[in-house]
Amino acid sequence: MKEQKTKKRRPEIVVISDVHLGTFGCRAEELLDYLHSVKPKVLIMNGDIIDIWRFSRRYWGKAHNEIIRRILKLMTKGTQVYYVTGNHDELLRRFPEVHAGNFHLINKLVLNVDGKRAWIFHGDIFDVSIKHAKWLAKLGSVGYDFLIMLNWVCNFFLLKFGFEKASFSKTIKNSVKGAIKYINDFEQVAAELAIEKQYDYLLCGHIHQPIIKNISNEKGEVTYLNSGDWVENMTALEYENGAWKMCQYEYPSKQPVIDKAPKPTQVQVVQTETQSV
Repeated sequence: MKEQKTKKRRPEIVVISDVHLGTFGCRAEELLDYLHSVKPKVLIMNGDIIDIWRFSRRYWGKAHNEIIRRILKLMTKGTQVYYVTGNHDELLRRFPEVHAGNFHLINKLVLNVDGKRAWIFHGDIFDVSIKHAKWLAKLGSVGYDFLIMLNWVCNFFLLKFGFEKASFSKTIKNSVKGAIKYINDFEQVAAELAIEKQYDYLLCGHIHQPIIKNISNEKGEVTYLNSGDWVENMTALEYENGAWKMCQYEYPSKQPVIDKAPKPTQVQVVQTETQSV
């Protein structure tokens, strides 16, 4: 795949998470296309980038290699790259922090963003199943993989007959009370801790739920941001001109993508202002 020569956007910060390279569900083609469209000063990869839990060589295609190559090229051009470890790449947590040129391997990050403090970590620390029953989390991960595979097959036929694509896991997340409660609890607990530590921004991944919103309690307020994922939502956080925005990639083709070179990038800004809760 050749890098596109189109003019690149230059946001100050780009945040991606939950890419899950090396798995069936990874939307590597789309992510590669997105990365070719930006040249940020700072690139933060907030956990679960390479999926060590479910890694399979048969799913590591050319686009996966090209993503690594693109990130390395950004580094050589001056982009500071922070790899924040997550639960699916937790093997990397066995190493001490690594700082090599423009590359930084860390477990959490505090960043000064125009005079405001941003606390950045993956978020699995708040997941009870990760902390106390890892086997259960891994079993759930296998089930999620199966759901993504089934979803892909169904969408192939839906598009073939002129229908819109559907997302099973999104439907489950948005309709099952337990899933909604888990997401709300995750956001609230993380935000309350950030407020207690007096951070202005809290950036997480892990739950594959892209959002920007203000969360407050009697002690204060924090802007909570979740960068989503590159399995279903294909979203990234961007910071530019003093504001955060959520960008969602839209692939031009209506057909599922199988080992094809990326087409011109389409990025839709889905949220530029914070919600308040």
